[in-house]
Amino acid sequence: DSPEPVFKLTGHEGNVCTLAAGKFGTLLSGSWDKTARVWLNQKCVMTLKGHEAAVWAVGIMPEQGFMLTGSADKTIKLWRAGRCEITFKGHEDCIRGLAVLNNQEFISCSNDASLRRWSVSGDCLQVYYGHENFIYSVAVLPNGQDFISGGEDRTMRVWRDGKCVQTIAHPAQSVWAVCVLPCNGDIVSAASDGVIRVFTTKPERMAPADEQKSFEEQVAASAVPKQLGDVKLEELPGPEVLLNPGSKDGQQKIIRRGPNAELHQWDSSKQEWTKVGDIVGSSGGTQQSSGKTLFEGKEYDYVFSVDIEDGKPPLKLPFNVTEDPWFAAQRFLDKNSLSQLFLDQVANFIIDNTKGVTLGQESSGYVDPFTGANRHVPGSSTNQAAASGTDPFTGGGRYIPGGQPTQPQSSLVDPFTGASRHQPSNVHVNLASNTYFPQKTYVTFETANPVQIINKLKEFNEKVGAENQLSTAELDSLQTLMEGKDVTDVHISNISKVLDWPTEFIFPGLDVLRVAIRNQKVCDHVCSQPGFLERQVLFLAPSSPVPTQLLALRILANCFKHASGQRLLLAERETVITEALNCRLTPNKNVQVALATLLLNYSVCLQDMVDEEAGYSQCLLAIASVMENPLDPEAEFRLLVCLGTLICNDKSTRELAKSLELQNLIIPMQTRVEPKKVSECAGFVINRLQ
Repeated sequence: DSPEPVFKLTGHEGNVCTLAAGKFGTLLSGSWDKTARVWLNQKCVMTLKGHEAAVWAVGIMPEQGFMLTGSADKTIKLWRAGRCEITFKGHEDCIRGLAVLNNQEFISCSNDASLRRWSVSGDCLQVYYGHENFIYSVAVLPNGQDFISGGEDRTMRVWRDGKCVQTIAHPAQSVWAVCVLPCNGDIVSAASDGVIRVFTTKPERMAPADEQKSFEEQVAASAVPKQLGDVKLEELPGPEVLLNPGSKDGQQKIIRRGPNAELHQWDSSKQEWTKVGDIVGSSGGTQQSSGKTLFEGKEYDYVFSVDIEDGKPPLKLPFNVTEDPWFAAQRFLDKNSLSQLFLDQVANFIIDNTKGVTLGQESSGYVDPFTGANRHVPGSSTNQAAASGTDPFTGGGRYIPGGQPTQPQSSLVDPFTGASRHQPSNVHVNLASNTYFPQKTYVTFETANPVQIINKLKEFNEKVGAENQLSTAELDSLQTLMEGKDVTDVHISNISKVLDWPTEFIFPGLDVLRVAIRNQKVCDHVCSQPGFLERQVLFLAPSSPVPTQLLALRILANCFKHASGQRLLLAERETVITEALNCRLTPNKNVQVALATLLLNYSVCLQDMVDEEAGYSQCLLAIASVMENPLDPEAEFRLLVCLGTLICNDKSTRELAKSLELQNLIIPMQTRVEPKKVSECAGFVINRLQ
């Protein structure tokens, strides 16, 4: 019988990217939200918090009650009864896979191209090298000691007694996953060409000779990017060098055969050299020989130099034309602890300075599902349609934390499109000279991918019942609405229909409204509708789903863009801020940033008004309430700018801030090393309070 869905487990606040099953129905999951969760009897019985980045690998050691988590923060943690007992360090890049060897040892694999054997006491027992690129998966053979691995170097490898004894090349760039069949010990690979392959040592289960030959021909015919450097084709050895046996399994040699260069690999099991592909000159070597630039061991089409602060070395902004510009921009901000306010500016800088680039060879379309270019990043303007049903919060279309406005704030210097920009390879700016407050312009959330939002609407449109369904034309009109086309009464009528959908299907409609409310006609209409604000406030309840809370906060922040929204939010300030504080305890950084932005916009609106002591007081109390909790640095920064704006020119507000002892909450921020903008802004605020 075909399996059918029995129940669903919800609780993670980001993509769930790995699972492991234990005894008695126990399930362990890892997520982009930096946590792992333990599930039993359809309930989350434990949340494992401690990693600083996504949890990409999990494992269970049931005999001791241990649980293992591997993360993009380069560490592995061993947990017992919900507490982290040991943190394993040694890998130099993201942890991609874990496999339990026995009740005392386990294996890990990493993007650093190594595997490591660990004991539960915390010792690294052995390091295995052989792969030439990221290692994505590892699985243990039936004897409990040996194992297999697969990675980005087109191979699955078999390891016995600490050595690689067999290297199985694939006609695909990536071997994403490997496993061992417990019934017979056969090994299985899943590769980026969309094929699952089973390999066996038992003659009776081997494929017919013609199928084996076909596989070998596919491997031999595949193109292999390989670093040739300055070596010329005529200087390569000929086929005669293959008469000499290899020194170890997986050893590779590049030979010249006529006008082509071929890659051959030693197969110790067959005691022969096997052709694994033709060399294509698109990878490695110098920029002149490959057309690419090497940065931190990886090749990029562009590596821009960005001067952020006088007297300090420029930062490097790497980019490949196969990447989404917003993904590359987010990576650059995260790596260098720069403000999320620059997300769009960095992405647009990349787009402006790589226009007209034509790819000589498209990728296969299969990319790393965790770090690859196909995943959606907020603000992507690509017209590439996402798969139907892509979820912008928990699916491939999720929002990167803190997606931010298109326009830079007046108090921030734009290092990518500002007046000081000279040329793509060198952009000069000095962030240290910035004055962070008083903030004079409103911060809004404007990045969006209309195609993916509409895909989610279409999915939910099939579930809301005939009385609520929209026609294809009505759904298409919502996409044009988000794209900034002329707004008509038809657009407004259609968005109103979506906002009447049942609560469990409402969030893509809220996302449409978040984008559409940037238009004055839409803003004027919704802000005049009875019940609009009341419903947004209901979405802020502690029981509301995180995506709904997030979008409600972003909609309210965006209302400040137009006078009608400002009037409404000022009139209902007490209710809005009180209900918004329901979200102050959330660990979700997106919600934290959205809440801080709403308060920041209130400070901008209040600063030029008279007789608003009550508004100033409520904002100060709200800031104190939020700052008492652990916060994302970007949320801290916006709250500091909000506080600085409130106290900047009003003595009574400064005295109230002192009486609330806000300086005690800010002083620890002043000592932060990274990100620098938090410590700088905290210092300015402390000076104002003195």
